[in-house]
Amino acid sequence: MLRNAPDPTPHLVSTSTSMVSHIQQLIDQVSTIIVGKREQVSLGVICLLASGHLLIEDVPGVGKTTLSQALARSLGLSFSRVQFTADLLPSDLIGVSVYERQRESFVFHPGPVFAQVLLADEINRAGPRTQSALLEAMEERQVSVEGETRALPSPFFVIATQNPAEQLGTHPLPESQLDRFAMRLSLGYPSPQAERALLRGEDRREALARLPAVLTPAQWQALQDQVSQVHVADSLLDYLQALIAATRDGHWFSLGLSPRAGLSLLQLARARALVSGRGHVSPEDIQALWVVATAHRLGTLSQSGRSAAAQARALLEATPVP
Repeated sequence: MLRNAPDPTPHLVSTSTSMVSHIQQLIDQVSTIIVGKREQVSLGVICLLASGHLLIEDVPGVGKTTLSQALARSLGLSFSRVQFTADLLPSDLIGVSVYERQRESFVFHPGPVFAQVLLADEINRAGPRTQSALLEAMEERQVSVEGETRALPSPFFVIATQNPAEQLGTHPLPESQLDRFAMRLSLGYPSPQAERALLRGEDRREALARLPAVLTPAQWQALQDQVSQVHVADSLLDYLQALIAATRDGHWFSLGLSPRAGLSLLQLARARALVSGRGHVSPEDIQALWVVATAHRLGTLSQSGRSAAAQARALLEATPVP
């Protein structure tokens, strides 16, 4: 097993102890809205802390939209929601220039993408043309409109929800777009105890409206800057590269992980270490994030008879830790 290397940057944890406690407070607060799903809430926070975009896939009504709104409110970030439908146009998302007679010129009216947190609700109900309009925004944090490049707010996150592919009126997301989501989560149905708490509790929309901001945008960006300072040992990079290489050898998957996926997973592992109060990444960080960070990017082999998540889990168990 790979031993955890001594933390070469102990000051990182000591100077951010109060900030890390704020992250736990953030997770606690969102967990009062998304009852019984603390693990998924924690993963969502880790994803945003790593500056990644989040994809939540599940059946309607289990709290996907509510989780997105609770995260945005708790972080004090501007929030915009777009309901993706079959007739949604790229201009409905990005914005459009309108001629104003008083000014005798065209004036750009920004679309909902110009928010710090964009909720793309039921993203796979829109056609590929509209889905592709998000690609530049997600990768470059900017959009090109009528030959002009416009920067998006900072920080900028896309939280997308999608229904299972077998439901009516859905379109599969292209691989290029799936690769831009750092993580895919599934909330699932609540436990009997959590569902009883939901039934007895107050309306979640009213609870959402009262959520205070736990962190300021400036504090959140400071935490994001600290993520990149978390140390990664060379031996752990060997482990990560072995996992990535195994996805590409044709034995496990028809489509392996891209370099972007490897960079994203490493940043997620750093964020998880920071949330845990550590200044270095451990093998457990990689292992805990492996399936949620990779399964949506991997193409399954028809003869395997297993889902991408199950296959990714099997690969992880079969790969020795150096």
